Amino acid sequence: MAGQGLEPERARPPVPRLSTGIPGLDEILCGGLTPDRLYLLEGTPGTGKTTLALQFLLDGAARGERGLYVTLSETSEELRAAAATHGWSLDDVALHELVNELGLDPDSEQSILHPSEVELGETVKEVIASVDTLKPTRVVFDSLSELRLLAQNPLRYRRQILALKQFFARRSCTVLMLDDRTSEPGDLQLHSIAHGVIALEQTPREFGSERRRLRIVKMRGIKFRGGNHDFVLETGGLRVFPRLIAAEHHADYSPVAASTGSPELDLLLGGGLVPGTNTLLIGPSGVGKTTTAIRCMLAALERGETGTYYLFDEGLGTLLIRSALLGMDLAPHIAAGRLTVTQVDPAELAPGEFTAAVRTAVEERGSRFVVVDSLNAYLQAMPGEQFLMLQMHELLNYLNQQGVTTLLVLGQHGIVGDVRSDVDLSYLSDAILLFRFFEAKGEVRTALSVVKSRVNAHERTIRELKLTSGGLQVGEALVDFEGVLTGLPSYRGRIAMLPAGDHSG
Repeated sequence: MAGQGLEPERARPPVPRLSTGIPGLDEILCGGLTPDRLYLLEGTPGTGKTTLALQFLLDGAARGERGLYVTLSETSEELRAAAATHGWSLDDVALHELVNELGLDPDSEQSILHPSEVELGETVKEVIASVDTLKPTRVVFDSLSELRLLAQNPLRYRRQILALKQFFARRSCTVLMLDDRTSEPGDLQLHSIAHGVIALEQTPREFGSERRRLRIVKMRGIKFRGGNHDFVLETGGLRVFPRLIAAEHHADYSPVAASTGSPELDLLLGGGLVPGTNTLLIGPSGVGKTTTAIRCMLAALERGETGTYYLFDEGLGTLLIRSALLGMDLAPHIAAGRLTVTQVDPAELAPGEFTAAVRTAVEERGSRFVVVDSLNAYLQAMPGEQFLMLQMHELLNYLNQQGVTTLLVLGQHGIVGDVRSDVDLSYLSDAILLFRFFEAKGEVRTALSVVKSRVNAHERTIRELKLTSGGLQVGEALVDFEGVLTGLPSYRGRIAMLPAGDHSG
């Protein structure tokens, strides 16, 4: 009637999600899977499809849900043995072998479905009985490659998948269908039928462990985090590391400069290190970058902050002994739980795994000071320089927004003269400490300067750096110093050098 508006449509309540049993994958899916739908899990052999499927069923069993694993590719004994390697028992999961050795006989019936009735045929009558008797909430169908062979032609195969989809939907089952990508390239029939598609990949490397990653190809009706996400397959199942998006992580903090533990170094930096910034320590090997990072870390620990040191290059024992000899003993802080030193093997590291470790340190252990030593080894864990830049951009933005003080150590090739870096991270850095060797009075010495700072009005002078048994010593500002930025510096001034002798480290 005129004058009467239509009643506004009420907002539909959100559909509850079903956990996959893998926290990282649930985060990528923004909560999990939509129940009572059919999903395709695809990947070449060895990518971890069966392990993911078992985690999905075991998570349901832990929640009191019934699960069924229908297998065409493995025997029940093989599945139980595979689960046992992860420390799992499949006693609470029903296993059904769909095709036995007779079903693979070329003379046996090859038609699984009756197309006219769109029903399951003789080959899967036992599955019908199992589903109707068990009434499972979660079902895994492994694998579609065998089903494709039995179907013999694409039309029958598509009808079979559609019939299976309708069969399980009528019984309120959430189904994972596994496929090993043995179909013709570009065959997207399964993608169009499935409610969602999760693709697993593994990439071998010339040295070190293979890389694994997953991608949500499609997911109807829900928001998900796109792109590639690293995961590892280890004892205990899959661990998935969602791609970091720094914009999603903001925290309140006070950007007040804190001391490095060296008054002269504080003057160089314009007051010290500011929370929510990252500082790049760059220079040739042996110039004092690690020792400077430890001095700054120790000052933060002495203020009561919690720190994490990621050690890629040096052995942990060597680092602790050398630091103690320089009067910077880290052992008491490690024992008190204020400092965590993590030895990282770049040959075994997935980039997403490292990012997840940093997030855990910040969000769960409360680390406010993070050191990465060094970026050279971290670079080796990356598939290419462009990926390092993207990873570091997100990671550094995340740390900055969390109010963490970050130090990045980057070694350069060469000692004097033409000194080069593997990668240029200067534009990502809030401050840059430049270390250089120089010769004066027949001795090799170290020059230290700050060439960039976004947050402080820093000194533009050059000071001498020396490592002694008393720790880090920074001299007065030197004048008439020429050539430091060319990599071949020389000193022609009148300011006295730091006293000779007592060279440590």
